[in-house]
Amino acid sequence: MVHSAYDSFQLLKDCPARIDALESYGSKIFAGCYDGSLRIYAPETSASDRFPPLELQKQPYVLDKTVVGFSRRPIVAMEVLSSRELLLSLSESIAFHGLPDLETVAVITKAKGANVYSWDDRRGFLCFARQKRVCVFKHDGGRGFVEVREYGVPDTVKSMSWCGENICLGIRKEYVILNTANGALSEVFPSGRIAPPLVVSLPSGELILGKENVGVFVDQNGKLLQADRICWSEAPTAVVIQNPYGIALLPRRVEVRLLRSSYPLIQTIVLQNVRHLVKSNNAVIVGLDNSVYVLFPVSLGAQIVQLTASGNFEEALALCKLLPPEDSSLRAAKESSIHVRYAHYLFDNGSYEEAMEQFLASQVDITYVLSLYQSIVLPKTTIVPQPEKMVDITGDEAPLSRGSSGISDDMESTSPLYLFESEDNSALESKKMSHNTLMALIKYLQKRRQSIIEKATAEGTEEAVSDAVGDTYGVYDSSKFKKSTKGRGTVPINSGAREMAAILDTALLQALLHTGQSGAAIELLKGLNYCDVKISEEILLKSKNYSALLELYKSKSMHQEALKLLHQLAEESKSNELQTEVKQKFSPESVIEYLKPLCRTDPMLVLEYSMLVLESCPTQTIELFLSGNIPADLVNSYLKQHAPNLQGRYLELMMEMNETAISGNLQNEMVQIYLSEVLELYAELNAQQKWDEKDHPSARKKLLSALESISGYSPETLLKRLPPDALFEERAVLLGKINQHELALSIYVHKLHAPDLALAYCDRIYESVAHLPSGKSSSNIYLTLLQIYLNPKRMTKDFAKRIMDLGSSQNSTPARMGSVTSFKGKGGRSKKIAAIEGAEDMRVSLSSTDSGKSDGDAEEPMEEGNSTVMISEVLDLLSRRWERINGAHALKLLPRETKLQNLLPFLGPLLRKSSEAHRNFSVIKSLRQSENLQVKDELYSHRKGVVKVTSESMCSLCNKKIGTSVFAVYPNGKTIVHFVCFRDSQGMKAVSKTSHGRRR
Repeated sequence: MVHSAYDSFQLLKDCPARIDALESYGSKIFAGCYDGSLRIYAPETSASDRFPPLELQKQPYVLDKTVVGFSRRPIVAMEVLSSRELLLSLSESIAFHGLPDLETVAVITKAKGANVYSWDDRRGFLCFARQKRVCVFKHDGGRGFVEVREYGVPDTVKSMSWCGENICLGIRKEYVILNTANGALSEVFPSGRIAPPLVVSLPSGELILGKENVGVFVDQNGKLLQADRICWSEAPTAVVIQNPYGIALLPRRVEVRLLRSSYPLIQTIVLQNVRHLVKSNNAVIVGLDNSVYVLFPVSLGAQIVQLTASGNFEEALALCKLLPPEDSSLRAAKESSIHVRYAHYLFDNGSYEEAMEQFLASQVDITYVLSLYQSIVLPKTTIVPQPEKMVDITGDEAPLSRGSSGISDDMESTSPLYLFESEDNSALESKKMSHNTLMALIKYLQKRRQSIIEKATAEGTEEAVSDAVGDTYGVYDSSKFKKSTKGRGTVPINSGAREMAAILDTALLQALLHTGQSGAAIELLKGLNYCDVKISEEILLKSKNYSALLELYKSKSMHQEALKLLHQLAEESKSNELQTEVKQKFSPESVIEYLKPLCRTDPMLVLEYSMLVLESCPTQTIELFLSGNIPADLVNSYLKQHAPNLQGRYLELMMEMNETAISGNLQNEMVQIYLSEVLELYAELNAQQKWDEKDHPSARKKLLSALESISGYSPETLLKRLPPDALFEERAVLLGKINQHELALSIYVHKLHAPDLALAYCDRIYESVAHLPSGKSSSNIYLTLLQIYLNPKRMTKDFAKRIMDLGSSQNSTPARMGSVTSFKGKGGRSKKIAAIEGAEDMRVSLSSTDSGKSDGDAEEPMEEGNSTVMISEVLDLLSRRWERINGAHALKLLPRETKLQNLLPFLGPLLRKSSEAHRNFSVIKSLRQSENLQVKDELYSHRKGVVKVTSESMCSLCNKKIGTSVFAVYPNGKTIVHFVCFRDSQGMKAVSKTSHGRRR
């Protein structure tokens, strides 16, 4: 016996006649005897009560009444139909008697010879078996029964029971399901060879079918429900179901088993010569030949105490579910206590995961579970209880009295020995910190984590809302507001949910690290977590788990500490202090990756720490600035203040990656930086007398490239910084930027002596304005170069003076420079463009006119013998760019002594091009004339259209004959209408269009 589920009590003894049938009615016992009499027994104390109890009483019973001749033959079975106040009895037939007076209500004579029956109380159906026939009757609600149907079966029925709309029959060799709708029989499985078939109905409507000593569970259609079987010690002759137990009548005893998977034996009650087992409303009646015993259920509380004390925790928990609903809070407390005790038992026996499942089911505070792991360091909070203040697992805080739920006080005073077994501390600690125990703890914490994190998040949200409300409505007292929220079911601000979350996450992190799950620890830190920073930081530093430490800093927005650590690791990775895989993980690029999400939230922090890696990873750092949309002016000013040597590099890379993202100020600053570098180089080399104007070191190349490709700087400012006797190429580029093309070309020709550079300069100017509407005058730049070649002395004579004049007039707005910026008024933009173009044309045209004069008329006659005229450069220019130069203007500028033979490379292709253009224009003119003639011919052919109007011709609009009326023809040449109809239709279209436009 595991525990006492029932107490056996003898209600009566020494019955004068053998008892063949038993039933209970309220507190009374009906005993059907062998002599056909019905003896009614009642408790001694309630025999004279006006209102007798409704349940069997645990006291001796005495004979209250004897009904002699109740039946002619011995009563086989009896059943009280409480819902209809009837007593059903089976003897020679089936009879119904009214209660409590036992008057005869109905007798089913057709049931004569019946040996078994089954009553369906819900529908009022009665079925019984007689020989090889099964009959079904229905109660009509009054005093009669109506036969429904009769069925034939293959053998004598030994046991039967309703199962929904069908009837399960246990015949001699097998179980069958009888379909009452059509009478069809379906086999279930064979019955046992030794024991007779036994059909037991469950409260759920399912069935237990006996096969020897095994009970098989089937549904209402006879299908197996589960693989488990309930195994009795012997084949039972009767089974009674009283939740949660199944009570079986065996030959020499009564056996009680729990109706739960594995169906353990709960109790054995030894009684000899038991013949009857009947279920009562509050007990189980056991009938012998001349005496009656009643099995009264032990209170659930006492059973739970017994089961818990003996270590049968699962059975105890199953019984807790059956406690009365009014004791729900007490039931929950008791279940929690049992779960905790069960968890300790499993934990001490090495079933760590199962123990954690019990702790989880108990809803005990996680600090209680973590107290088992002394090596887990927990943050100091106000909610961690001391060991002596832990949850009382014996249940003293929630005692259940016998009066409420029947739980004995023995449980509160009973403590299992396994809680107090002495054990060596070091061995215990070693066991508790083993891998298996920690893995079980991890699973437990992960299951508890979601609800605790949700509460902590809700607490933080409520606090933020309350702070916002307090800021908005300052008249309210914040302390009063926080206090008032407690009464509305919300999470109080001082509930400690975040402290509990901190305990959980800190412990979970340590458990993951102790079990070598670094990846899982990192994933924990990447998400929302409440890990204690101090404890976690110390542990991660000790274990050198820098990846997890960085995630900890990031989750807590400790970006300063994270970046310091990253920089330190990146510096160490340059040496041999770290392993190879660590070097790859903590490189300068890792600092940049960390900074990327911070660009929008903390740009100053990004700038501060990007300086540490700008020199080693300039390209990636610039990409960081660009992808993060950090203002370039801010980056430039920060570099200018903290890293001026990297300012130029930053601007260079930014220009290479995104030229449009750099403003004019930054472009100007970048060029200024380049110029400063070149001036420093010039001063150094000039002091050593090693300066060569034709030499182009890298700094000077960058300056020239920037001057030519960038347009956002101020050329006037840069011109002032140039030395007067050097950097002529840079000066030429700057002069070109302010449209001083003549001075720029003079520098290329007379200072640098580089005709190729002069020609390239002209090409750039030509190509830059060729696509503009004023591109027709772009060839003037070549004529300017031609004038410089033809009048070199005049061009060099006033060069220095013009440079000085240019510097003094840069603050004004001369029309010749083409930089008119303050010209306003009506048509200001067109006038500005005209002024720029006109100034250029005027300058060239004047030069052309002067050069076209005779030698005697020239303002400045050429040197004798034309020795200073650069005739070879002139001829080379004409031959190479003949298609871009106005031939007539060029010929006017050439000296009279120029030989025609030398002009063949210029005139030959020019004349061929002119002739070809003339021929092309002639062909185009002829083609247009031919096309014009074709169109005229087509027009004449359309005008020759003929429309034949007969007496049968109909108007397409009004469907009347045309007759002799004026008509109109549509362009297709076939549709004919009256002219009046056509005019009216056109007027209607016009009106509809006008009205539609107004509606819109």
